Amino acid sequence: GTQWGDEGKGKVVDWLTDHAAAVVRFQGGHNAGHTLVIRGVKTALQLIPSGIMRDGVACFIGNGVVVDPAHLLGEIGRLEAIGLDVRSRLLISESCPLILPFHAELDRARERLRETSGTGKIGTTGKGIGPAYEDKVGRRALRVQDLKHPERFATKLRELLELHNFALVGQLGAAALEFEPIFDAAMQAGQSLRPMIGDVGYALHKLHERGANILFEGAQGTLLDIDHGTYPFVTSSNPTAGAACTGTGIGPTRIDRVLGVTKAYVTRVGEGPFPTELDDDDGRRMMERGNEFGTTTGRQRRCGWLDLVALRYAVRLSGVTQLALTKLDVLSGFDRVRIAIRYRDRDGQALSDFPYHQTVFHGCTPEYEELPGWHEDLSGCREPSDLPPRARDYVDAIAAAVQVPITLIGTGQGRHQVIDQVEI
Repeated sequence: GTQWGDEGKGKVVDWLTDHAAAVVRFQGGHNAGHTLVIRGVKTALQLIPSGIMRDGVACFIGNGVVVDPAHLLGEIGRLEAIGLDVRSRLLISESCPLILPFHAELDRARERLRETSGTGKIGTTGKGIGPAYEDKVGRRALRVQDLKHPERFATKLRELLELHNFALVGQLGAAALEFEPIFDAAMQAGQSLRPMIGDVGYALHKLHERGANILFEGAQGTLLDIDHGTYPFVTSSNPTAGAACTGTGIGPTRIDRVLGVTKAYVTRVGEGPFPTELDDDDGRRMMERGNEFGTTTGRQRRCGWLDLVALRYAVRLSGVTQLALTKLDVLSGFDRVRIAIRYRDRDGQALSDFPYHQTVFHGCTPEYEELPGWHEDLSGCREPSDLPPRARDYVDAIAAAVQVPITLIGTGQGRHQVIDQVEI
């Protein structure tokens, strides 16, 4: 993802799995949401890689992902209910940190405190993602492998629960959680998940040795990266391409190419700066035509014109070699379309590069280049030559500005509404 997430990565991954033996999630948790529309049926995925929608494709959840066992089993159940074989095709890293009920309680209680204290919410999903990553870097996390060892799990859980109950009750004014329900639910989940637990890094190594195509699927987007995003309004992991290695156990020299996914416009869920945000009829039109509501939270997404300054930054950070441009069809019907080509800071200085200092970025306003719009329906376009001239001009302007070829274009919600020139 090259924006604030929600770029349409699920559809792109689903399309590319026609060429892949395996798909791997490498960061984030069930705060992600990838929506796929296949034969008119909409399916929402959060933890399980989008490759699960293709028969015969192996799916992996890497060590960089935080896993809520109850949610994962619920997601497996929903997919099995529509006839998908999940359990024989999914492998979960033993090193994934677990999200447990107190993580979600901490997440929500902290957001309530921020709101009431006037410091301002971050806009988390309340799923416990951040607190689970805190336990990971604090070297106290319970991990998937601990589910196999009840006595060890119980000892670690008691220590962790005591620590977090102290914060919930003493600092956040919330209720304490009890040991037994958490322990019992975890052990029950562990029994169900045990056949799907293993060494993901080694399995990927063996696939690579055989010459198999492996597709690494990111969640969220570059501008939500904990290190490089619009801090503190970010997620708690690294959605940039480098995390595909650390989050799975595959070496960096094994990565052949990086496909960045960008919408033809920009959206953002939650709090934080958004230079090209539109609070007018154009923004509302994008939201309605693009059905811009979060897959995981249902929250309405903020919409704005495409931001080339941010896109160039994302391309640089992840070493993007190809771009997928999604939802181009949403812009059909606009008399004119705009692209942000630079910023102005609070002092009026022009900025062509993304400012690394967050205080500067929070005060930026965009400068636009305006292009004529188009009114043709793009849903039947399957080749670049099928696009109306003004839509082609828009695509060409983006590619020229970021100096990366656009090899895939989304022209509708359906699986096959794609113009594909991706190099595999």
